Amino acid sequence: MKIVPDTSVIIDGRISEILKEHKNKIVEIIIHEALVSELEHQANLGRETGFEGLFELNSLRKTADKSKGKIKICFQGSTPTPEQINNAGKGLIDSLIREAARENNATLVTSDRIQALVAEAKSIKVEYIGPKVKKVKPKLFDLFDSETMSVHLKENTKVFAKKGGIGDVKLIEIAGRISREEIEEYVREIVEFACSDSGSMVELEKKGVTVVQSGDHRIVITRPPFSDGIEITGVKPVVKTKLSDYKISKKLLDRLGEHAEGIFIAGSPGAGKTTFVQALAEFYLNKSKIVKTMEHPRDLQVPDVVTQYSLLEGSMANTGDILLLVRPDYTIFDELRKTKDFEVFADMRLAGVGLVGVTHANKAIDAIQRLIGRVELGVIPHIIDTVVYIDAGEIKKVYTLCMVVKVPHGMREADLARPVVEVRDFETSQPEYELYSYGEQVVVIPIKEKAKREPEKLDFMHTKKYVILRSSTYRDEHVKIFAEKEFICRTRVNRSGNIKIKKNTSQGRVIVAALDAGEKIIIN
Repeated sequence: MKIVPDTSVIIDGRISEILKEHKNKIVEIIIHEALVSELEHQANLGRETGFEGLFELNSLRKTADKSKGKIKICFQGSTPTPEQINNAGKGLIDSLIREAARENNATLVTSDRIQALVAEAKSIKVEYIGPKVKKVKPKLFDLFDSETMSVHLKENTKVFAKKGGIGDVKLIEIAGRISREEIEEYVREIVEFACSDSGSMVELEKKGVTVVQSGDHRIVITRPPFSDGIEITGVKPVVKTKLSDYKISKKLLDRLGEHAEGIFIAGSPGAGKTTFVQALAEFYLNKSKIVKTMEHPRDLQVPDVVTQYSLLEGSMANTGDILLLVRPDYTIFDELRKTKDFEVFADMRLAGVGLVGVTHANKAIDAIQRLIGRVELGVIPHIIDTVVYIDAGEIKKVYTLCMVVKVPHGMREADLARPVVEVRDFETSQPEYELYSYGEQVVVIPIKEKAKREPEKLDFMHTKKYVILRSSTYRDEHVKIFAEKEFICRTRVNRSGNIKIKKNTSQGRVIVAALDAGEKIIIN
């Protein structure tokens, strides 16, 4: 019996099962050099599929050595060119393997449905085996309990876990040192499970990094040269919340539900942004809104009715183009980091799509500043109108943005008026920051509240036309004037600390009368 396996059955280990089914036969396994080169290429890129395939080839060689001649392995074909390896995704390697099966009058064995259909169309003997279903979950999952947020494994070091809740996390040792062989076994189990389980997928593979999403577990695998050793980080949410679980005012609830369409959810890593945004997604669903997500990787735990989109042909801009056709009421963009992410977010907002963006920031204002230089200042309030800052699982600050034309805070001359983006505290409506152009720069100026001062009793002097009140502490600001406790008027203290009141005005006559009666003039 002659068989020619392709990369799909080598990677998922199905050849070993075929050998068990035909254990009474003499089986010749023909391995095309193109298959070996492709696996080597993937392994050199740090992809776990390449390592899995090479491990399986080694396992087959050991099985053949123990079979007393019943299993033979031979390598045929020429080594493919670098161009052929780089174009493996276009079917060139698969084509070489099919031809090897034809030339040897052998059976092509594959788990790739397209490969099987092409072979049948060319009258090549083929045995299609469905993708391997691994029923036993990886041992990594056993390291999690109800309080575990993440587990951290690295070769030749102890195993640690973060336990607790948001804002109260402790790093705890949960196992002794783990060897390279042991952590490689963990990796194999994870990748095999991700390739076979319908609820799991390999989200990302780059040189030295593999990201797996399996149910509510996100697993990041790194290896040299990217990291200085093989490392596995598994993360699982331990808290699921509803918007009602947060200390959220009816005013903010109404804004999120009816008025806010460009929202930033900001906070530092581990602050609880993802937990909040998942609650926000369910809030919109309960209001009969269509909700989608844009993620890379897809790790939000949202109801099945919410479709989670990733990169389309390696570009989130392409994903955004599709979402413009799908027309959801709200799209959750997780996470915004790179300039291109913010540009896509801005483009979709200006097209009228309701967006919730998740971004890292140490302070609420930092989330807004991440747009500066990436989009024009004048369109920032049209891109985001609400910023919700999360810290330790709680809403710490909410900002709203609007554009006004005014003299910026701290400037005095009327001819310095310009467009200014005001950042206001949502609950109090008090401005806390201003953004405006100053020369060629965009500046962010904090607006500090004036310290409350005690009422001041004023000195005074008379001229022929004026009564002049003198302040020792107030300069260039508006104040209220009182005669003892009786309010007289509002006016302005000039830069020298003086208030000039004409005697022939109603206010002037009241002040002069109060002074003649020995009453004290007070400003506040």
